[in-house]
Amino acid sequence: METIKLASYDRVTELKAFDNTKTGVKGLVDAGVSEVPRIFHHSSLKLSNSKPLSSDLQHITTIPTFDLGGRVFEDETKRKKVIQGIKQASEKWGFFQVINHGVPLDLLEEMKEGVRGFHEQPPEVRKQYYGRDFSRRFLYLSNFDLFSSPAANWRDTFSFTIAPDPPKPEDLPEICRDVVLEYTKHVMKLGEFLFEMLSEALELEPNHLNEMDCSKGLLMLNHYYPPCPEPDLTLGTSPHSDSSFLTVLLPDQIEGLQVNREEHWYDVPHVPGALIINIGDLLQLITNDKFVSLEHRVLANRATRARVSIACFFTTGVRPNPRLYGPIRELVSEENPPKYRETTIRDYVAYYNAKGLDGTSALLDFKI
Repeated sequence: METIKLASYDRVTELKAFDNTKTGVKGLVDAGVSEVPRIFHHSSLKLSNSKPLSSDLQHITTIPTFDLGGRVFEDETKRKKVIQGIKQASEKWGFFQVINHGVPLDLLEEMKEGVRGFHEQPPEVRKQYYGRDFSRRFLYLSNFDLFSSPAANWRDTFSFTIAPDPPKPEDLPEICRDVVLEYTKHVMKLGEFLFEMLSEALELEPNHLNEMDCSKGLLMLNHYYPPCPEPDLTLGTSPHSDSSFLTVLLPDQIEGLQVNREEHWYDVPHVPGALIINIGDLLQLITNDKFVSLEHRVLANRATRARVSIACFFTTGVRPNPRLYGPIRELVSEENPPKYRETTIRDYVAYYNAKGLDGTSALLDFKI
């Protein structure tokens, strides 16, 4: 019987049927599904934690949190201490959290509610934005790699590019328009500040990474993770690293993000008012592996309320940008030769998107 069931499973037809609803995973939940459809089933290997750790070791090894002092350090010693901490975190984890980051806390809450508000609009409103034309200014869909990934994720997303070519206000849905434009202004300023600190952590001039246009582009992905009826069968986001230079993530209080370090999945704890920062592939490439872009994933949502997260990626993405990026000259030597060939951001991201979130790093294809 089992053989007959497997033979009758037409995955492509089921993927198309799901996509044609134009209401995403939220539509499934609203319809009252009690079982996760097969298109969302991940292999047990992908779902497992490959190398369990004892609880006392888990306590010692957690993502560090740094106080940015409102982005104004009057005490030079404190500033140097934070830069040293960020350096170590970027080399070891590729992840850290920041508090007192200069983005108003009430704006963080408004941003999360704006994202929630969009995803919880009536289906007929959401449907008008749904599609897979990635040239559109504003895009709402479920799983950008729905038709190429081994398994779909229990998540819906709306996205758009903020910089260097900002959207017109009318390109954005009214329900979240004002808060999105206000929030991303703050994120751009925070990004420039973080790139200064990362430059100094690399023992470069403070303006080095900004002058390389690392903070020039900003892509925003606004994720919605509905409650999952069978969270042990699927994921919210498959294991992947980010294709950006840097990512600024605003999570809500529902945890689920995990980082893979030395074959173990570590939970990223909720820190009130914090933003999660992680190194992307392009920063690992230009630092010649000095900073690491670690694999991470999001577990399926076990809570009774939907989880939201807002990811801002510093990248120009697939937009035309002729600049070539390779390992920074000051960071290579005879003893430490370049590990990567030069590439444009567009070529890197095109390869990354075509590959999909399959659990392997796109950087491998750019190694010398």
